[in-house]
Amino acid sequence: MTHHITSMLETHPAAGPALDQQKLAECIEACFACAQTCTACADACLAEDTVAQLTGCIRRNADCADICTATGSILTRQTGENEAVVRAVLDACRVSCGTCAEECAGHAEHHEHCRVCAEACRRCEQACADLLASLG
Repeated sequence: MTHHITSMLETHPAAGPALDQQKLAECIEACFACAQTCTACADACLAEDTVAQLTGCIRRNADCADICTATGSILTRQTGENEAVVRAVLDACRVSCGTCAEECAGHAEHHEHCRVCAEACRRCEQACADLLASLG
């Protein structure tokens, strides 16, 4: 799945060995996939008859989608170094994905879209944690 991401990282003239390239590619892919899934989940929540009971879920979906998009974009940039920001956004993304996954898991029994979203959030949370750990 990370073929194009990996190809772009490998062919970037300024790419350096600062980050584990496989973990980086996996994290970028997970961030963008999670952003899309959270956006779709929020939209599906808005269509539910019980939308008033899903406002917390919608908020966490929207926040997570924005943070994942920003994280994926920042991780994609290879020119120059900005390690402090990379660490901060990875941690923020990890936290946001964790809270969104918890919220969605609470609705998963009644809403399949929330189950799918919780899985995407957990995957992204783990990818961010793995990349952070590789930074030392």
